[in-house]
Amino acid sequence: MNSTTDPDPRTAAALAARRRKTQAALERVHQAIARLRREKAQVSVAAVARRADVSRTFLYDNAEARAAVAATMAKSGDRRTQMLAEQDDEREATWRERALNAEDALKAAHTEILAQRTRIGELLGQISDLEAEWTQEAIQRITTENTTLKQRVRQLTTDNRTLDERLKAARSNLRFQDRRVADLEAQIAAL
Repeated sequence: MNSTTDPDPRTAAALAARRRKTQAALERVHQAIARLRREKAQVSVAAVARRADVSRTFLYDNAEARAAVAATMAKSGDRRTQMLAEQDDEREATWRERALNAEDALKAAHTEILAQRTRIGELLGQISDLEAEWTQEAIQRITTENTTLKQRVRQLTTDNRTLDERLKAARSNLRFQDRRVADLEAQIAAL
């Protein structure tokens, strides 16, 4: 077994390869930043990652790469930062206005709810007053009268239907008789 002070030669070789790979990626990042600045292109994490052929995760995880990109963005981004600050101020103003409008709408809704609750209370009181005026006997009498009236309506509807049928039959007979009379008159005229 190896002691903690004597590292495995394979581990040391892997660590050295990793350091070389990281150093090469850092060199490509610095070259990509320099190219972007020469071309006066916008410096962003995505643009640097594309040009340097590294992942965005590498740019965020590696402290030196992150610092280089951030410093470059800060130098070239003063004007952009100012525009972003202005946009943030505009967004803040619209959100503040929306919040104030929402507060006003909420106050109006609470006022309307209170008015509706008051009206409901008044109507419930009126219902209670109306119910108090009717005794159980009066309610039973009205229910009985209502039932009798419904029966009477059904009877009258049936009678009306019967009379309609009789009327239709009488009209049909009258039309038949009128034709019969016209035929007879035609026969008499022909003689």
